[in-house]
Amino acid sequence: MAAFSIARRYSDLVANLQSLPELWLLSDQRNDACVEEALARLPRGSGFVFRHYHLDRSARRARFAALSACARRRDHLVILAGSPVLAKQWRADGVYGAASGMPRDDSLLKLVTAHDWKEIVAAERAGADATLLSPVFPTASHPNAETLGAVRFRLLARKTDVPVIALGGMTPDTAKRLGWPRWAAIDGLS
Repeated sequence: MAAFSIARRYSDLVANLQSLPELWLLSDQRNDACVEEALARLPRGSGFVFRHYHLDRSARRARFAALSACARRRDHLVILAGSPVLAKQWRADGVYGAASGMPRDDSLLKLVTAHDWKEIVAAERAGADATLLSPVFPTASHPNAETLGAVRFRLLARKTDVPVIALGGMTPDTAKRLGWPRWAAIDGLS
């Protein structure tokens, strides 16, 4: 029974890779109070990245369980920011983070963060299924960070075969202005 469950889950992940969601909600302390409503508003089959770094392990596990259940009711992919071991234990669909923290196996979807070409290359080498390239525009997460801007973002994103998800200052309006199919947000979707 367990082998069938693992095989089915792998098959589901492969199918999801072929239709990687265009819209991704990231959670964090700033949007925690309204994340359930945001998940319910996302189009069915979107992506959800659970971060919540501010919580201790026990509280983080409980919050992940609640939000994961909410996300799965809408057929969203559920990705955990954390170690691959934890992502597997918590039954996430994938793991989110820097290239150096990605698992070597392919049992989890791998969303890798990048801010420049060097990190995009590292994401490719780590076997990223998608790269979250940021910050595209000014963002509350990193208020003083240099932004890529639309032109530089597109130049970098088009140089890789790995799907790129725009992050940083993304809202429905900035997504239209950017003209990029895949994007993610914290405040912009909350």
